[in-house]
Amino acid sequence: MSSLLDTLVQELERPRELPAQVAGHLASTYDIGRDAIGRFLTADLLKLEDYELDLILSPVFTPGLNDQAIFARLLGRDSIPRQEWPALVRQLFTRPTRAQLVTADGSAHSVSLREVSIERYVHRLRLDGAVPDALFQLINDLAPVADRPLLKAVARRAIWNIDGRHQILLRYLTQTVGSDSYRMEDVSALLRLAETYQPSDAADLLTRIPRWQQVLRHGIDVAADPKPFFNERVQELHGGGRDQRPAERSRIDAKQNELAFLDRLKGVLAG
Repeated sequence: MSSLLDTLVQELERPRELPAQVAGHLASTYDIGRDAIGRFLTADLLKLEDYELDLILSPVFTPGLNDQAIFARLLGRDSIPRQEWPALVRQLFTRPTRAQLVTADGSAHSVSLREVSIERYVHRLRLDGAVPDALFQLINDLAPVADRPLLKAVARRAIWNIDGRHQILLRYLTQTVGSDSYRMEDVSALLRLAETYQPSDAADLLTRIPRWQQVLRHGIDVAADPKPFFNERVQELHGGGRDQRPAERSRIDAKQNELAFLDRLKGVLAG
């Protein structure tokens, strides 16, 4: 438990840049300009109610997959039951744990974290998750060393708790890990797909893929072929006969990448 507590302290106290959405929220809700954010953090932030504090700091202390990977590597096969979390939160609060919030000018501002922010972070780390033995061994034996923590974090996500969905991940990794077809980005894409659409099992997922591919191909065609101008005046504003509107290249690339992923996924699950 001490190593877990030490790691929590280390992660909560490492410097964290304030996202632009935090600055936007402070400006719109409290009329705080960009130059005044640092002073507000150190002098006024802790005067707010818990719900206000959580709204401000939630983008900073909501852990993502990379954060979860740190604790997946630390815990291995172990899990921390939910009934033990309040004691962890309390220990971190009474320590106290001090965040280092970095504003746009590069300055770090030390702020004592209240329980509401610590609880948000701890409760979203999937500390109670577990990786089934067969999957854990597969990751440890065949996956690239650098990817193992992230793969374990993926495997600990709640979406795989249903056996049919767990079999999707197990089949996918069994077919790809240790081979040329393995890509960490595809595993992350599979996680996003499963959490968004919640397929019941591999057969259900395979039946949905053709429809998703059809929609993506249509989106690519539409984005690559801009609609004609509806009158000459608008056309002149965009360069006359030379259509200078962007072809939405980034959107097209994203859809093409997603389409390619679905092709690979279908090949693996159907094989």
